[in-house]
Amino acid sequence: MTTLLQAYANLTARLGALDWVIPTLARLVFAAVLLIYFLNSGMTKLGDGLLGILTPSAGAYAQIFPKTFEAVGYDSDAMGVLHWGMVVAGTLAEFILPTLIVLGLLTRLAALGMIGFVLLQSLTDIYGHGQWDALGTWFDRFADGTILDQRALWIFLLIALVIKGAGPLSFDRALKPAHG
Repeated sequence: MTTLLQAYANLTARLGALDWVIPTLARLVFAAVLLIYFLNSGMTKLGDGLLGILTPSAGAYAQIFPKTFEAVGYDSDAMGVLHWGMVVAGTLAEFILPTLIVLGLLTRLAALGMIGFVLLQSLTDIYGHGQWDALGTWFDRFADGTILDQRALWIFLLIALVIKGAGPLSFDRALKPAHG
């Protein structure tokens, strides 16, 4: 029995040395599963022209402020400057934060920002768009709840990056001052 326990301890010690794999794979999985999702979502919010980020599409207001936008008759000119600022900031976040994560640049901060983004996105989907059926239930036999199931996994992935950082293959590591 002692030999078996020693073999297990040796194996787990070797696995512990592979600690760098977690953040590296987390960024790879984020890129494979969520990068295009967020970039495409950001694209739907852009207005026309070169400075489309500053003239959000009607769809941007409909996605982010569904009830308010409906209340003003779907007239984006009737939305206030605060609404405009939040739409522009949210759209920028959909482009910048995922890109930073994939590059491994300011990864912990970007992942923390993405956690906040996903939480706001989820609350907007539930309360703004009334997608209660997408909520799902934890601890049931179904893993298909868009909000509680899928987004819990997204947030867990992002928490790993907040805690572990970007890993060795990243701009964060390249920019880290060398210790002498």
